[in-house]
Amino acid sequence: MTMAATTAVLWAEWTKIRTISSSMWTLTAAFFSTIGLGALLSVILGGEFDTLNAAEQAAFDPVMTSFIGMGLGQLAMITFGVLVVTSEYGTGMIRTTLAAVPQRGLMYFAKAAAAALPGLAVGMATSIATFFVGQALLGDHGASLGDPGVLRAVTGAGVYLTLMLLFAVGVATMLRKAVLSLSVLMAYFFMIAPIFNFVPATKKVGYFFPDQAGTSVMQVVQQVNGPPYGPWTGLAIMALWAAASLAGGYYMLKRNDA
Repeated sequence: MTMAATTAVLWAEWTKIRTISSSMWTLTAAFFSTIGLGALLSVILGGEFDTLNAAEQAAFDPVMTSFIGMGLGQLAMITFGVLVVTSEYGTGMIRTTLAAVPQRGLMYFAKAAAAALPGLAVGMATSIATFFVGQALLGDHGASLGDPGVLRAVTGAGVYLTLMLLFAVGVATMLRKAVLSLSVLMAYFFMIAPIFNFVPATKKVGYFFPDQAGTSVMQVVQQVNGPPYGPWTGLAIMALWAAASLAGGYYMLKRNDA
């Protein structure tokens, strides 16, 4: 396979993605919902700062406060990743795609790359805008980009959203159906993972789940009884989850008929 052919496949996958209006709307939703919720909670929590006791003020993380809306952004990114894959299965277009590109691995990873590039761009734009809006609303309680750990947190937040997108691409390739994929992912991120996080007996296990590990990169203030690893290690754990999901998707794509 020549570089020209690889580029052509990548371009074809990008053309399909950008012509699906619903997928583009999910990226737009990721941007505005993350900023909006982060701004709202920055106003509320910043206004309550003076009512906190000394220990609570010491544990106050202004960067993580502005990133609280990442939960909604994450949901939109997951939906985008699922739609990129399942839209072709839903219409039967996947058979035409595989007839044109019999190398399934090439098609699969071109699709993942074509989704990841705009996802990374939107993720970074979302992270930067969310940070500056949130810190402006926090006023004297906010942080600046030059403070220790802040640039890492802002950069890591954009990468986190991209990894979450790739995780969803792998899961959707394994399951093939949009409703089933979203049901599994939503059930995990909004039910199973929170339960593991809040139950003391399972909390330490939950630290190694993809969302818990990945969000550690956004924290600037060290939390008491937090995860037993640093922010970059947490993001690396999240990257391993995304890689495992993509590998599972590749295995199922190679194994099953279209």
